[in-house]
Amino acid sequence: MPLTRYRFRTDWTIRAPAPAVFATLVDLGSYPAWWPDVRSVTRVDDSTAEVVCRATLPFALRLRLTRVEEDERAGRLGVALSGDLEGSLTGLVREHSEGTRLEIAQQVVVRKALLRALSPVAHPVFRVNHAVMMRRGLYGLRSLLGR
Repeated sequence: MPLTRYRFRTDWTIRAPAPAVFATLVDLGSYPAWWPDVRSVTRVDDSTAEVVCRATLPFALRLRLTRVEEDERAGRLGVALSGDLEGSLTGLVREHSEGTRLEIAQQVVVRKALLRALSPVAHPVFRVNHAVMMRRGLYGLRSLLGR
């Protein structure tokens, strides 16, 4: 796999009912309030939003998220990503013995020129940066839904 391609899989457990988790996840506009690495969300239309993310490294990612699946009954979410990253993100929200389990899968190709240039040497650092961002998202979601 080229070093400008990334696959991530993250599993979260949240002590909240699945419908509450699902509703929070589909409300992209609320992300900056609970996920510190999501700096801004601008709604483009009913299915699309532009998102700016910045985790630990000193650069922001500008992404366009376009909804491709939103099935609350099945607990399935999916968006197509374009912009600094191109690819997909899917989520599966399911009841779990400790509340709700969220399985997140991402497949992306880096499009931002600086990151493409750095990827051959910084690939592991980018993976750690992503893990830190996802951990902060989990903590923020737990904090929000635990209120």
